Amino acid sequence: MMSIGPFSIQVVGVFAAVLLAWLLTRAIAKRLPDISHKQAGSLFFDAVFWGLLAARLGYIAQWREEYFAAPMSMLAIGDGGFTWWIGVLAALGFVWWRTRSAQKLRRPVLAGVLAGVAVWFLAGTVVGLLHQSQPLPDVELATLDEEPISLTSYTGRPTVVNLWATWCPPCRREMPVFEQAQAEFPEVNIVMVNQGESARQAQAFLDSEELSLSHVLLDPFSDTMQVTGAQVLPSTLFFDAQGQLVGSHMGEITMASFKNRIANHFEQTVADKE
Repeated sequence: MMSIGPFSIQVVGVFAAVLLAWLLTRAIAKRLPDISHKQAGSLFFDAVFWGLLAARLGYIAQWREEYFAAPMSMLAIGDGGFTWWIGVLAALGFVWWRTRSAQKLRRPVLAGVLAGVAVWFLAGTVVGLLHQSQPLPDVELATLDEEPISLTSYTGRPTVVNLWATWCPPCRREMPVFEQAQAEFPEVNIVMVNQGESARQAQAFLDSEELSLSHVLLDPFSDTMQVTGAQVLPSTLFFDAQGQLVGSHMGEITMASFKNRIANHFEQTVADKE
């Protein structure tokens, strides 16, 4: 997993793109007569805000059934649910409308927005080129009955590995997502790997929450986190049928985000299901 501390590389890339774009906006405004670089910078951040809001609402509209089934999940922006192209168009439209009576501001702010988008895409491309495919870790785990099992035994079908613990609040909150996912996607291995706890602790939690989950495994020494480089709990890893890592999610995941990632990473599997 590529991350910087507790933040995914994608989140860091967005912040970096916004910062560089803001600096460019102010630099261009300073070089133009009769333009306040502070006002240009402020307008740029307004455009970012409305762009992000539009991108979030667009994503919610795309997965409205999942979000309406759990309305509070609309606020869980950490699930990465944004439709980027809607956000970009909204930001550009806002700048165009906001500068209709102050057109001198339009050039630096539009340049900043477009530069931010370009930096974001470039960073994503570089990260993609540097990314090395990671195989399904060959880690010896145990079932709740304390029978030994290896993660590599799941190779052959798309596999989702969730790293969790009973003491972790976001882990507890997202458990119903995986319970539903196991029922809706039987063609995908959804493996729940508990980190650092005993069978008794894990089973007591499942019983108290009345959760019906399959493929719950124990990793008492948190070896899976160490091998995969996961920095936080919960973390969710997506492996293709050949056992190669194709995606990851740090933090709590919503049903909408889970289905979106299934569609993106296991498109053929979803198509066959439909």
